Amino acid sequence: MPNRREFLIGSGAAVAAAVLQPWSTLAASQEVAPHFKISLAQWSWHRRLSGQQEPKLDNLEFAQAARSFGIGAVEYVNSFFKARAKDEAYLGEMKTRAQGEGVKSLLIMVDGEGALGDADEKKRQQAIENHHRWVDAAKFLGCHSIRVNAQSSGTYEEQLGRAADGLHRLTEFAAKSDLNVIVENHGGLSSNGKWLAAVMKQVDHPRCGTLPDFGNFHLGDGKWYDRYEGVRELMPYAKAVSAKSHDFDSEGNETKTDFRKMMRIVLDAGYRGHVGIEYEGGSLSEDEGIKKTKALLELVRKQLAKG
Repeated sequence: MPNRREFLIGSGAAVAAAVLQPWSTLAASQEVAPHFKISLAQWSWHRRLSGQQEPKLDNLEFAQAARSFGIGAVEYVNSFFKARAKDEAYLGEMKTRAQGEGVKSLLIMVDGEGALGDADEKKRQQAIENHHRWVDAAKFLGCHSIRVNAQSSGTYEEQLGRAADGLHRLTEFAAKSDLNVIVENHGGLSSNGKWLAAVMKQVDHPRCGTLPDFGNFHLGDGKWYDRYEGVRELMPYAKAVSAKSHDFDSEGNETKTDFRKMMRIVLDAGYRGHVGIEYEGGSLSEDEGIKKTKALLELVRKQLAKG
């Protein structure tokens, strides 16, 4: 057992080491978690994935490509592996590659599986069942959600009721696998923030939520819903957020959306999850559009952290 003199000498050395410890090391130990994390929506590379833009990108290469851009979480789109929803060998390869890159699989965006709010009860039920395989695929990949559409027809109230019914039934199925069903503002009445928020209230299920998209507020016929008000209305139910981008000015700001204003709305709602890059512009290459969106989100995150 050390005597008192040895103890004091040892204690003094420890204090001295702490005092002499590089500031960068001390600062690192006191770092605060970022207000939000950045992920990448696969649709950002839809032209490369479909072979319309070089260099071509295969779905299996998506996680590695995301990591090469310094992004550690991804959001898949079902259209890039639609025939593979039940192919466990293929899904297993997707999962292995993502894990090998240290990339987290967050969700699958599901399109083309029927209208969950179809006016025809049989078609609505078929649409619900069509989504089941994507719930299973998302579970297999380790995702937390599938993103769906609240497509319907009829009057405002009829569509509200039909969409809520289809979503509730699908959500009950997904809940058995501990997965969420989240709805994006994606055209029609779903681009009306007030309507989609009312759908969420009617579904009234903790596993059903929203994926507010910064840009998808076109109501049709040249009419637009206010994007900031729409995101504000959808954030109480948000389980993911999509940072849609198209074009940038000379200072790197998105020309259609004020990212600082939008991200303040997101953070004020208490959201601290991933914000997905979704570049959809045509003036830049997809790679460059992703880089610019990422740089803007990082800058905004840094600015908002200062208050």
